Amino acid sequence: MCAMPGFRCISRSLALCALITSFAFVSTWGAEYQIGSIDRSKAATLGILQPGEDIRSGASKTHFTMRGSGVHLGDGYLVTARHVVERDEEGRKVVPRAITVMTTNLEEATAELVGGSAFLDVVVYRMPSELAARIPSAAFDESDVVSGSRVYTIGYPMGWGPAIMFGHVGNPNTFLPTADTRLMQLDVGACSGNSGGGVFNESGSLVGIMHAIIQTDTVVTGDQRCSRFGFAVPSSLAKKVVSAVIGGSQPAFSRLGVGLTAVRVEQAWRIAVADVSGPAKDGGMRKGDVILAIDGTDIANGAQLKNYLIERTNPGQQISIKVLRDDREESLTVILGTS
Repeated sequence: MCAMPGFRCISRSLALCALITSFAFVSTWGAEYQIGSIDRSKAATLGILQPGEDIRSGASKTHFTMRGSGVHLGDGYLVTARHVVERDEEGRKVVPRAITVMTTNLEEATAELVGGSAFLDVVVYRMPSELAARIPSAAFDESDVVSGSRVYTIGYPMGWGPAIMFGHVGNPNTFLPTADTRLMQLDVGACSGNSGGGVFNESGSLVGIMHAIIQTDTVVTGDQRCSRFGFAVPSSLAKKVVSAVIGGSQPAFSRLGVGLTAVRVEQAWRIAVADVSGPAKDGGMRKGDVILAIDGTDIANGAQLKNYLIERTNPGQQISIKVLRDDREESLTVILGTS
């Protein structure tokens, strides 16, 4: 999913000494965070072991291989990035029924698949209850983060950790070819192995799940990548998947049924309907309609339209769409479908 040039999903298989040390890249203002919250976030962070690795396989084992990171959400449920656990089987990507995870105390356990979404690069597993009872949990904070918000991420970059890196939210509303939804762009250190780890705010609440980095360094060693140009799935979206699969259902997202193009309206560029099908066609939308607003919310570009549909609507919901058609505004009623 992240094979496009310049884009790197940040899970990689790297050797990790069994005597793990915790370290942090701390900015000059890192001490202003709530230290207790950082410690709790660190303890809630899990390592995802490379398939086939087993710490218990030999008493003389001195290293093992870490594939990525995850976060305990409570009651044994853990969330990670889907691409961290995906495996190649007969030319296709599959999500395994079970993975092996490791706590910061070097306790190992098998976690069983609950469900997930390729659409959002999120997957949920569940650990045994006796282990989960000994691990702190992190809670989602669905509040909108803004540019400049202080955050930190915890994970296993380059196979070492748990490492703590501090930074800021850059653009909270951006897109990459590696995901079909909005991502948060972060000014925070992240490397191969950080995928699936949590992004936390100053109080230790979970505001995102690490997804990818854009490699900006000119000198790179093998598959090991690091960058301060990181991206994360926002908590509001990740929680939608987590809540659905824990509740026994598959996460569903709204479908409008339009293809878009850009047109110039007076001095501004707006989005217009290039092709129409399904719910949009049933609601009376036509090719050439310029989309102005949904339920009173102005829509200026394709990113805003996509965000609104994914994050603020549900399949089967009735919405009002204001369009510009032949130099006059019209209001249409559309019942959304399921993507």
